[in-house]
Amino acid sequence: MNLRHIEIFHAVYVNGSVSAAARALNVSQPSVSKMLRHAESLLGFQLFQRTNGGLVATEDAHALFSEVSEIQDRVYALREAGRNLKRGATGMLRISALPSLALDALPTAVSRFLRSHENVRFDLQTVHHDDLLRKLYERETDIALAFEVPPATPISHRWLGEGELVVLYREQDMPDAPPRLELEALRGRRFISLAGSGPIGHLFAQELQRLDLELDEVVSARTFYIAAALVRQGVGMTVVDSFTAQASLAPGLSIRPLKPQLTFDVHAMFLINRPPTALATDFLNMLARVIDTP
Repeated sequence: MNLRHIEIFHAVYVNGSVSAAARALNVSQPSVSKMLRHAESLLGFQLFQRTNGGLVATEDAHALFSEVSEIQDRVYALREAGRNLKRGATGMLRISALPSLALDALPTAVSRFLRSHENVRFDLQTVHHDDLLRKLYERETDIALAFEVPPATPISHRWLGEGELVVLYREQDMPDAPPRLELEALRGRRFISLAGSGPIGHLFAQELQRLDLELDEVVSARTFYIAAALVRQGVGMTVVDSFTAQASLAPGLSIRPLKPQLTFDVHAMFLINRPPTALATDFLNMLARVIDTP
């Protein structure tokens, strides 16, 4: 018996007649009768006695039903799981992100997503840029959120939006700051450097080189979060990505974007042979909306 035979037998047994089974399955009565006869032919014994009052299950049918019922329950569960995956109602999302994105953008997206997907579970990790590919290759994560997609790798990606470099500073250190700051305005001020930190650090270093500008670096921090914490402590000012800056804002701190603007892309990376599921795609849509929010 195949799954269709099992479904027909189960429906007839539960509903008590061919006509009722046909209505339950939304198929024609002749097709149910044909499949039932075919099932009996394959089994080599009758499942139902035909009487004037309808169908009466045989002893063999009673014995078979307990086995069939378990299989049918699993089939129903599989169909429901498929429907849930299609509409993104349940499942596990394993996501690794740079600390900058994990400070605020990722938690905000998760919080909003769970409002309409309460049965979804998340496995979230913060990973530095150099470890993102390893996490994907070793199947420790399904999606990696980063600012740069490494070339010549078996990685596909989806663009989620963009951020920009901003100055994070104490208001008392620069009370009359214009809406946008030229890097020249930081000359002679105590500066917390991130020049060696991943693609964002490289972007900033290239701009300093283009301007032939040397800043008064009092501390070189390896992570944006540490740089932001140093600003709060009055050590100096820094240039970080807009996501870190927004997540680090506190009373007495301010942000100013640069002039000219320095932007970077945000990508969701995944293995070519493991593209995002429907559920993951729905979440990435949510994350893109969060990133796009000023």
